[in-house]
Amino acid sequence: MRVLPPLSLYIHIPWCVQKCPYCDFNSHALKGEVPHDDYVHHLLADLDADAPYAQGREVKTIFIGGGTPSLLSGSAMQTLLDGVRSRLSLSAEAEITMEANPGTVEADRFVEYQRAGVNRISIGVQSFSEPKLKRLGRIHDADEAKRAARLAASLGLRSFNLDLMHGLPDQSLEEALDDLRQAIALNPPHLSWYQLTIEPNTLFGSKPPKLPDDDALWDIFERGDALLTAAGYRQYETSAYAKPGYQCQHNLNYWRFGDYIGIGCGAHGKITFPDGRILRTAKTRHPRGFMEGRYLERQHDVEEADKPFEFFMNRFRLLEPAPRAEFTAFTGLEEATVRPQIEEAIRQGYLTECGEFWQITPRGKLFLNSLLELFLAEE
Repeated sequence: MRVLPPLSLYIHIPWCVQKCPYCDFNSHALKGEVPHDDYVHHLLADLDADAPYAQGREVKTIFIGGGTPSLLSGSAMQTLLDGVRSRLSLSAEAEITMEANPGTVEADRFVEYQRAGVNRISIGVQSFSEPKLKRLGRIHDADEAKRAARLAASLGLRSFNLDLMHGLPDQSLEEALDDLRQAIALNPPHLSWYQLTIEPNTLFGSKPPKLPDDDALWDIFERGDALLTAAGYRQYETSAYAKPGYQCQHNLNYWRFGDYIGIGCGAHGKITFPDGRILRTAKTRHPRGFMEGRYLERQHDVEEADKPFEFFMNRFRLLEPAPRAEFTAFTGLEEATVRPQIEEAIRQGYLTECGEFWQITPRGKLFLNSLLELFLAEE
């Protein structure tokens, strides 16, 4: 029997206090109270249907994303994680992350989340500039962000993360670096630092703001990367930096082409079977339909011809070497099927290769889309 990839669990909480103009995640502005108990009941019923996908594996990581998961009550979080533990085999060392917005983090409630089993928190700061926060539609201020970070640091958690954006509307180089300096001063073990992109079906998509040009964005990245490196952070993924030993294990499992069960509104899952079949699932996006018991929206098997692209699209986001043996182990395909593309990637300076690994080069990182296009299935 084939060795199956490691397994994670993703749980989606769909509500926010208000929708941000740049956000294309499956989030819904709250009207009235969060239906804490009802939603948790439906999450666990959704998990009942998907639990067989574990196929005897331990769950190594859980990520509770949104929306704003910190809108969920402490008792609802306890019921949810107790329900997960009763349905799945959870590793004793499991990383359990919850996203939180600074404006909704309260000491009493977060202590309850920790008691329920959450051991890592990801705080959506985005910026420490009041004008920029208003422009982004954020409902917290810089003081709340700093207070939330200090609270997370004081709780003795395994880790915490600050989410920060750059390339904001009319943002100067110095403003972007000032955001980074303030984040670094809070000493988070992990920093997600990603560029604002304008997505369709968002308010910014219909009324695009003026963003820094490509040269300005490159200056921000170069100077910011140097600032983070000097502070002891190491980039390990396209938009993630961590101190040694503090990489987000859940996200690493995504990028290493691991498996994950996804429950809740709009959650996606990826499951590998012993015969090499890879199933992708997507849950009902809108809370109304989900809470009427219609959990699964669609599912499909990944075509054999699409597996190389899907594998490398994830794997080459990471800066670590990619074990060659994992291509066959996780896709069921022989390396010979991608040998011509690998040779071309090496010829163009995107990759280097040794007996055990492929390593993306600085050029490959810079031209990631061109590298990945080599592995697209021919129509």
